[in-house]
Amino acid sequence: MMLATLFVLFVLAVLYWFPLRRWMGRWGTTSSDPSRVMAGDGLIVNPTFVYTMAATVNAQPEHIWPWLVQMGYQRGGLYSYDWLDRLFGFLDRPSANRILPEFQHLAVGDKIPLPRSQGYPVAAIEPGRALVLDMRNMWGFDWVWQFGLYAVDEKRTRLVSRSTLRPLIIWTWLFSVLVLEPAAFVMTRRMLLGLKQRAETLRVQKGITSPPSQLSQAA
Repeated sequence: MMLATLFVLFVLAVLYWFPLRRWMGRWGTTSSDPSRVMAGDGLIVNPTFVYTMAATVNAQPEHIWPWLVQMGYQRGGLYSYDWLDRLFGFLDRPSANRILPEFQHLAVGDKIPLPRSQGYPVAAIEPGRALVLDMRNMWGFDWVWQFGLYAVDEKRTRLVSRSTLRPLIIWTWLFSVLVLEPAAFVMTRRMLLGLKQRAETLRVQKGITSPPSQLSQAA
């Protein structure tokens, strides 16, 4: 019985370590997304883990960008599973479903606030194209989280999230593999889908409120 249990655990560990981890770390990506050169790639040299996730948004970058710059605690939220973020104290309210003008100005050196942390410092920003958050030497990790917007055509955009991670001590390596990876996959996947939904809704709303001349041309 003991040997059978150990065998099952071994098989599950192998399945998780190889196909499942690879799938989670590349969810939604095309063949070119993992190899894209992104604005914050050089901040961590030889990272231990790289996770690239992506979604195709049926909207232009201008419909996605406002949601990105307003995210954070007591700002626009995180657009993921709000009930989980609120349960663990990362949010105090549901994520916004509208653009918040007071949070549309973000610059290098600003911090996107989250409770029980120093916030996420902005390391680089290219409006409408790239947002890089630099959490090096925090909580026993070097961690850089970045978002890139890549226009596919006039109607579609690739929204790419990349996390590069280097644990600084052994327990954070174990925490990364056993806890952070699956949790980050679940929450980041939902975040990308939340951003996609909001951006596509904003595109429709802007189309409805376009001047009559534009509406008639579109028709």
